[in-house]
Amino acid sequence: MVLPAGALAGALAGTIVPAQASTIVDWTLNRPEGTRRYLVVEPDRLAARNRPLVILLHGHGASAAMMVGVDSLAGYRPQDWIRLAERERIMLIAPEGSTASDGKIDWNDCRGDASIRSDDVGFIAELIDNAVARLGADPERIYVFGSANGGAMAYRLGIELGPRLAAIGVQGALMPAQSRCRAPSHPLSVFVTHGTADPVMPYGGGKVGNWLLRERGNGLGAEESLAVWRRLAGLGGGPYRSRIPHLQSSDPTSAIRYVWGGDPAQVQVELLRIDGGGHVPASKGDAFPWWLNKLVGNMNRDVDTAEEAWIFFRDKRAIVKQ
Repeated sequence: MVLPAGALAGALAGTIVPAQASTIVDWTLNRPEGTRRYLVVEPDRLAARNRPLVILLHGHGASAAMMVGVDSLAGYRPQDWIRLAERERIMLIAPEGSTASDGKIDWNDCRGDASIRSDDVGFIAELIDNAVARLGADPERIYVFGSANGGAMAYRLGIELGPRLAAIGVQGALMPAQSRCRAPSHPLSVFVTHGTADPVMPYGGGKVGNWLLRERGNGLGAEESLAVWRRLAGLGGGPYRSRIPHLQSSDPTSAIRYVWGGDPAQVQVELLRIDGGGHVPASKGDAFPWWLNKLVGNMNRDVDTAEEAWIFFRDKRAIVKQ
């Protein structure tokens, strides 16, 4: 699907934009904190109900339209989630965050040393209610995937909405070093992918941001963040480890998979470590402009982050109380 950059920017609530096998609907929702915007991607509006739902959370300064590939960042237009949704008949919902103190769109994750205070948990909980009641989402197959600040928000949703979710996925994000949230209490399957050379969310933890992103708080390391969920799920001992085949000799990165928990239908924790990778999803087909790689680091070309997240998600189910 290729639409002009910003094609949905001026759309009214409920506007339908057909795009190949998908229909994208641009909605707004009135909330106590103000009007909130979200996109719904439905591969086939006439398909059976009870289909899986993946909620996609964009990063700081990005947008819902960028997350589903109908808008671009410096010519980079990721299409992995759209292609995946059309093939697997997955419903996607991409909500949009609120304006932070620096004027950019952001999420109210658990960082006590960051500035935004909107009720994003309440917003996304209401989206889940609507998706189940009105759009035919399967309440046992609600998944959240977030990149960067959206990944930090996915961690928060795992804490506060854990019983409603089947799994969460996080790309290039960290649990907060100074948290405003309680500790996680509901065992949940968690997929994490992170580049060891991430210049914005450092793999080993510490100060988040760079010269363009200031006052973003501090985070635990990627492995330390994941260990919180491993301990909660009782997944001790060594993981299953596998190296991903390297596809391009010009790619300076490589990928290694670590999985705790042997049954894909039960609680698992996975780390897809991108050695030499930056603050960017992996993709076999999409590519950043060279100058953007200089800012955010190298993209891995051996895997597709969306595909890896879905492979992890697809057998997981939430236990829905009747």
